[in-house]
Amino acid sequence: MNALKPWHIVVLLVVILLLFGARRLPDLAKSVGESLRIFKREVKDLAEDEPRTVPAPPPTAAPAPPLAQGPVVNPAPSAAPAPSLDQPGQQPPASGSTTPSA
Repeated sequence: MNALKPWHIVVLLVVILLLFGARRLPDLAKSVGESLRIFKREVKDLAEDEPRTVPAPPPTAAPAPPLAQGPVVNPAPSAAPAPSLDQPGQQPPASGSTTPSA
């Protein structure tokens, strides 16, 4: 319905002729043609420059033998357990004081 009709093209050509003039149209067409040619060449060069990645086959070398080690033992925790406050008469130490409070 909104397709480009032949009379649309004629009107467009007349407007272009009026805007640019008959003398400048050949130069304009030449410039557009050169620009398209350069664009196509650069796109082609860009496509050739990109390396094509081919998946490498997996390595065929045998895995290294495991290292000889003794049994792994989990080290004991280095921190002493926190004192329990469940016994009567014990209070938590005050911060910064070294003498017990009475």
